[in-house]
Amino acid sequence: MNPLASSVLSSVRAPDPASPAQLPAAPARSAATPAALVGDTPVLWVGEPFTPAGRGFWAKLEGHNPGGIKDRTALYMVAAARERGALPPGARIVESTSGTLGLGLALAGITFGHPVSVVTDPGMEAQVAGLLRAYGAEIHTVTTPHPDGGWQRARREKVAELLAAHPDAWCPDQYHNPDGVAAYRPLAHELAAQLGRIDTLVVSVGTGGHSAGIGRVLRVFFPALRVVGVDTCASTIFGQPAGPRLMRGLGSSIHPRNVAYDLFDEVHWVAAPESVWAARALARTHYATGGWSVGAVALVARWLARTSPAEDRIAAVFPDGPHRYVSTVFDDDYCRAHRLLGHEPPEAPDEIARPDQAVVTRWTRCRTVTTPRAAATGAGRPDLAGAAR
Repeated sequence: MNPLASSVLSSVRAPDPASPAQLPAAPARSAATPAALVGDTPVLWVGEPFTPAGRGFWAKLEGHNPGGIKDRTALYMVAAARERGALPPGARIVESTSGTLGLGLALAGITFGHPVSVVTDPGMEAQVAGLLRAYGAEIHTVTTPHPDGGWQRARREKVAELLAAHPDAWCPDQYHNPDGVAAYRPLAHELAAQLGRIDTLVVSVGTGGHSAGIGRVLRVFFPALRVVGVDTCASTIFGQPAGPRLMRGLGSSIHPRNVAYDLFDEVHWVAAPESVWAARALARTHYATGGWSVGAVALVARWLARTSPAEDRIAAVFPDGPHRYVSTVFDDDYCRAHRLLGHEPPEAPDEIARPDQAVVTRWTRCRTVTTPRAAATGAGRPDLAGAAR
């Protein structure tokens, strides 16, 4: 028998013990509550054939949380709000989400005993909507994008309406809540313990929480750390103009306060077809993949692995797994309808000197990261904090 096959079979075949006492101890964690399963996610080496021989990066698989990376921030924000008295016992939680935070809030609602209302738009995947209802969450879907702020702004305005209708309700306000940054300190500690040294961190940027929370802690541990942000084309976060976006879970039509602009050494914008190619390539080669954010992050990390010094240790955060994307990223009919197939990315990104130099429509890199004027002045950032309280 092939030695590799023999090794795999021996690892999955259980012996025939004479008594239960001879059974080996289970390596997996035991948990009394589902919330206790959040965290301590594995890292996976992503190498050839996705990357050139001898090169690769470490992927933090946040899809191993019950709902994804936002389980961490949902539980933390809800616990912190309860401790401060901002969220009374049994009060309703109301939030805007494209999906993953909604799953985390459903978990937090079950854990702490709160009803949950999520506001989304028609782009939410049917699988996610079904899961949210199964977990007891109430779903409100906006039907028209805001003329300036798109679906994101429309969702947030609906949140404000629901908060006014439920005086005791509370909104986590994931775009601006500093607890959404603090929630990711444990993830940074996990990465440092798992990898020992990290030279480059690759993170997607949407609300800005996990990039800021992980990056700030790792920069303390590793002062020379290079932080690479990954955004989507037509996102305003790093100074590009807003436009229609197919990709969900990264990018923004507003300027979240949680984005730590001073943390980033460079930013890459990735287009939807490029993300789909990378997500599917990961699935074929590593049996570990995800959706839009994972594809975009993996594409950039793949290039960094090829172009960085061989000794550099690269860590990429994969925010979730593939399951919610069965009807989009991994559905051939959907991808054909949106012209997402057959677009293998180039070997290297385009490059611009400043974020406002050109409107990017494909994978593009910029090594100058500044705070956009709208983000600096607060323009385009509707504040729900007062209504939330």
